Amino acid sequence: MQFSDLFFEYIERHSRLNKKTWEEDVEKYHNHLEKSIGNKKLSSIDRASISLIHSSITKKGSPIAANRVLALISSVFGWAISVDLWDRNPALGIRRNKEKSRDRFIQGDELPRFFAALAEEFNETIRDYVLISLLTGARRGNVLAMRWQDINFDRAEWRIEETENDTPQTVVLSPEAIHVLLNRKPSKPAVFVFPGMGKNGHLEEPRKGWKRILARAGIDNLRIHDLRRTLGSWQAKTGASLAIIGKSLNHKHQNTTAIYARLDLDPVRESVNTATSAMLAAAGLKDCGDVVSFKKNKS
Repeated sequence: MQFSDLFFEYIERHSRLNKKTWEEDVEKYHNHLEKSIGNKKLSSIDRASISLIHSSITKKGSPIAANRVLALISSVFGWAISVDLWDRNPALGIRRNKEKSRDRFIQGDELPRFFAALAEEFNETIRDYVLISLLTGARRGNVLAMRWQDINFDRAEWRIEETENDTPQTVVLSPEAIHVLLNRKPSKPAVFVFPGMGKNGHLEEPRKGWKRILARAGIDNLRIHDLRRTLGSWQAKTGASLAIIGKSLNHKHQNTTAIYARLDLDPVRESVNTATSAMLAAAGLKDCGDVVSFKKNKS
C-alpha cells in the first residue's frame, strides 16, 4: 500500500465522517504530501522522511503549517493502526515547532489603508467576502459557505446551523453588513452569497485576492482569520465585556459557556454596531457604501 492509498482510505472512512474540516486535510495532502510521500510504500516511510517534510515546510516560513501537516500525518497512521491497516506511526517522536498565541488584528492606523485597498479590489466577490468577514467576525469557512436562505434582513441576523465548535450561531448583522449584503443580493434566486466555480458552488480560496489587498495596503503579517480577531479587539476597545465578545464570536469555553447562553442578542448587536462604526470612523469612512460604490464614483 502506498501512502496515497492509505490517506484516501482515512479520508473516506474517518475524516469525512467525523471532521467538518476534512477538505482542509485533502488540501494539506495536495500541497505538502502528494509529491513527497504520496507514491511511497508505507514500508519505506520512516521518521526521517516525516521529519524532512516538517523541516522543509518550517524553512519556507510556515512553522504552524508544518505542525498541522505533522499532526495530519500522525492522525492518518494512528487511524491506520486502529483499524489494522498498519502497525506503526513514523510521525511519533518528532518535535513540533513552538507556537505562540496570535494576537494580530488591524490597528487603527492601518484601517484607512486597508479600506482604501479594499475599495480598489476589482473582484467584487473577494472584496465583499473580506468586508463580511470583518464586519461579522465569523469563521472563514462559514463566510465562504454563507447562504441567502440563512439571512433574515428584517431581524438583521444570519443563522449558522453548523459551526466549528458544533454549536449553532446567530450572527447579528450591523447596518454596514446589511448594506454590503443588499448590494450583493441578486435579482434571480441564488444559493450562495459568495458563488464560485468550485465543486461546492461557493468561493473556496480567497488567498490570491487577499494578497492583492494586503499588497496595495502595504500591510504585512495579516491573515484572513485575523479579521475575526479584529472585530473582537475593537469590541474590547469600545468597552464590550468578554462575555459579549465571546457570544459575538461564538467562542466555546467551559468557564463562560453558561454566561453566553444567558445573553440575548441586543447587547451583542449594540457592541458589534459600535465596533464597526468605530472601525469605519478610524478609516475616515461614513459607512461601507464608500467602499462598495468606490468604482462607480471613480468612473
